[in-house]
Amino acid sequence: MLIENAFTVAKPLDQVWDYLLDVHKVAPCMPGAELTETIDDRNWKGTLTMKFGPVSMSFVGSVTLEERDDAAHRVVLHAKGSEQRGKGAADATVTSWLEAVDAGTAVKMQADMTLTGAAAQLSRGLLPEVSKRLTQQFADCLEQRLGAAAGAGEPVGAATLSSAAAVPNPVGGIRLGLAATWSVIVSFFRRLFGSSKSPRA
Repeated sequence: MLIENAFTVAKPLDQVWDYLLDVHKVAPCMPGAELTETIDDRNWKGTLTMKFGPVSMSFVGSVTLEERDDAAHRVVLHAKGSEQRGKGAADATVTSWLEAVDAGTAVKMQADMTLTGAAAQLSRGLLPEVSKRLTQQFADCLEQRLGAAAGAGEPVGAATLSSAAAVPNPVGGIRLGLAATWSVIVSFFRRLFGSSKSPRA
């Protein structure tokens, strides 16, 4: 399944790019996602909790930074995970591009995702819409954090993010906490920042 999303962040390209490359800063903006281990500067382990209506699922998996092009502001992540209490699994490759625009920074994301087991059945037909909402939610969170960092005159560090990272938020059905639309694990895949308007492709 191929899912595409785009949005604009009212911040300079370099600032957004640096922030997005810091997984520890980005994770708190991803509902239901929690980093559990940093293997090295390109590999991480984590968990993801997602909710499809009354059914809640938890995945454990890994995320790998496969490509990074600083000149083109392009990054490719690969995430995979399996259900902790079932036979479902998720695998996704997410490519993101950043581009400077008059309003700030345009972010385009393309996720090629495969779900198996119960997750595939429950999410059928929901992922595209859920991904859009999660993307906006992620965007709002990121815009807010970038603004807070600028106001403080320093980068947003672990201490600033600790309260948000302490309790992962399972994304709910109606408010679309499919936090997994994005599987950064199963979804690490479909969310991110800014009080923004999606640029047209």
